[in-house]
Amino acid sequence: MNKLYKSLVYDLQVSLSVLDTTKLVNDAIKIHNLDAVSAELLGGLLTACAYMAGCLKSDRGAVSITVKSGDGSATVSVSGDKDGHIRGYIDGAQKGLKGGVMTVIKDDGFFRPFNGTCALKSDDVSENLMQYFHISEQVETAVAIGVKIRDGKCVSAGGVVMQLLPNTAEENMEKAENAMQNFVCAADVIESLGADGIIEKYFSEETEKSGVYLTFPEYKCNCSRKKIEGVIVPLGKDELKKIVEEEGLVSVHCHYCNTDYKFTAEDIERLFK
Repeated sequence: MNKLYKSLVYDLQVSLSVLDTTKLVNDAIKIHNLDAVSAELLGGLLTACAYMAGCLKSDRGAVSITVKSGDGSATVSVSGDKDGHIRGYIDGAQKGLKGGVMTVIKDDGFFRPFNGTCALKSDDVSENLMQYFHISEQVETAVAIGVKIRDGKCVSAGGVVMQLLPNTAEENMEKAENAMQNFVCAADVIESLGADGIIEKYFSEETEKSGVYLTFPEYKCNCSRKKIEGVIVPLGKDELKKIVEEEGLVSVHCHYCNTDYKFTAEDIERLFK
């Protein structure tokens, strides 16, 4: 089961998030039939998205992260919402990303989306996410995210994120920095302890003081046949009938859940009744 723990530690001056997203990554592997490299890349971003979605305040809030390689040959895109519904896809990144740009769009649910962009430092999602928070949001954030793939299956995925709140005392900055040294190999720690074990071993005293909030992110696409109908209807009946005549049917593919929605001539007639 995927888990996201959230708490405030070190005199309530540091935000702590601990994630286990192993099942989330395995669901993505199954849906997209991913190779090991693609699974690690997409899995890292799905974990990052689960963290950022868990920070949304509005019930209508949403976040998306898109990474494009420097030569335009590869794209990785993930999105999530306040309910912890996370989805994503990867295209053309079997050999890594080789530089590029990461774009984050946060929608607070009140039509005021925030858009931040930064250049990729590496294929490591932790480094890229830390750079994004530093440049785009000006919030010092320590990120340790890891994904381990073995024999085509994700054996561990997740991580630890610590973010300094305004006016954090120097001693609490040092406590956070020292704590993060335990998660340099995040996937190994997740494999041996899980999110529950990390909280218990490293943060139990702090979370006993402040409490802990637990949610369960999951891989879930928000598409449906009804939504796709709403996408194609504006094309008009004549245009849709023309597509059916030329191609035999209207087909719409959802990249996030790898589903094809097919509409026959009879379906088109029904839509415009």
